[in-house]
Amino acid sequence: MKQHLIVLDLDGTLLTDNQTISTKTKQTLMKAKEAGHHVMIATGRPFRASNLYYQELGLTTPIVNFNGAYIHHPKNPSWQVIHSPIDMKVVYDVIDSVDKYQYKNLIAEVIDDVYIHVEDQRMMDIFKMGDPKVTIGNLRGNLNENPTSLLIHATETNVPLIRQHLQEVHAELIEHRRWGAPFNIIEVVRKGLNKAVGVSLIAKYLGIPRERIIAFGDEDNDLEMIDYAGIGVAMGNGIQELKSIANEVTGTNNEDGIANFLIERLKLT
Repeated sequence: MKQHLIVLDLDGTLLTDNQTISTKTKQTLMKAKEAGHHVMIATGRPFRASNLYYQELGLTTPIVNFNGAYIHHPKNPSWQVIHSPIDMKVVYDVIDSVDKYQYKNLIAEVIDDVYIHVEDQRMMDIFKMGDPKVTIGNLRGNLNENPTSLLIHATETNVPLIRQHLQEVHAELIEHRRWGAPFNIIEVVRKGLNKAVGVSLIAKYLGIPRERIIAFGDEDNDLEMIDYAGIGVAMGNGIQELKSIANEVTGTNNEDGIANFLIERLKLT
């Protein structure tokens, strides 16, 4: 069996609903590595919130974080870090333009520094993983460098309205995605960034051709990656739009969908 690159989204894909990697999926990924295949993570999360799973799987590959805005190799400091933040002027323009939609909060991240516009314990709980430096207060006063990403927390009703506005007014400068349930959060990154960009760079580094990339995902931030991969696999719990473009659909994140697919496709016993 020729070497493949197995690309894993985290939430709703590799992780079960209780935020763990099932025993069967973990054992299957270990067998895939033993058979000579590469395993990597591509996630919207920052590295501090994905490192736990990177270590648990014993990975030795580069990782894609912030949906392609931050790409680095945790095991190789000499590997070129690719950080593509949003220009602060663009961030301020976005903030000003969405004021009329009465969002609940704004959160900016600069790799591992978190800036929260309005104090909110629930937001604090979400972003505390990895023990980041957190600054609370008006972003205009506190944010002093280009952020890796900007998050807009809004009501469920306003999320599609804000996304439509962002598409109409700021499409030339930013990409935006909606987080999966239950979070009514829009994530904004620099234009042209997505997981596929990072995966293609890492596949080239590892010498794996596109047709031997197996990528798993479940949400709209996985669309480009699933479309790019030679074998794009949507999880059974994934959104319909993703399933419609995927090469295959597997079981859900709670049904060892990744493990069952890899066992059959890569003949892992």
